Amino acid sequence: MPYDVTVRVRYAETDQMGVVYHSNYIIYFEIGRTEAMRQIGIAYADLEARGYVLAVIETHANHKASARYDDELTVRTWLREISKTRLRFEYYVLKGEQVLTTGHTVLAFLSRDNGMRPVRCPEDVEARAIKAVEPVHQPK
Repeated sequence: MPYDVTVRVRYAETDQMGVVYHSNYIIYFEIGRTEAMRQIGIAYADLEARGYVLAVIETHANHKASARYDDELTVRTWLREISKTRLRFEYYVLKGEQVLTTGHTVLAFLSRDNGMRPVRCPEDVEARAIKAVEPVHQPK
């Protein structure tokens, strides 16, 4: 199941041409990922309180069309894969039904207790995440 969150483009997110500057899409991905994880039952704050950190180790974005100041966008997020130490999320940023940007991120579980080295995903988190993993889906 995809998880949707709405964001409105702020003026500070645009460049001199009046379009959303490319790096802001990574921030939109983070907003989508954070809300998706909350809906799955995995809150970042809870993980951090337990000594875990999720580090972004890979990002990719493919821009198809531009968003502009005050556009209302939907960030659609899927949890696509879970491994022993990583999560992979996929994103579509849409304006209405138009796909503006697609992308993905890969995050690794790290532990503050061992000097921020990779660790296995906690069992309770893995159990929740496995239920939320969805195979690849293309928007209409």
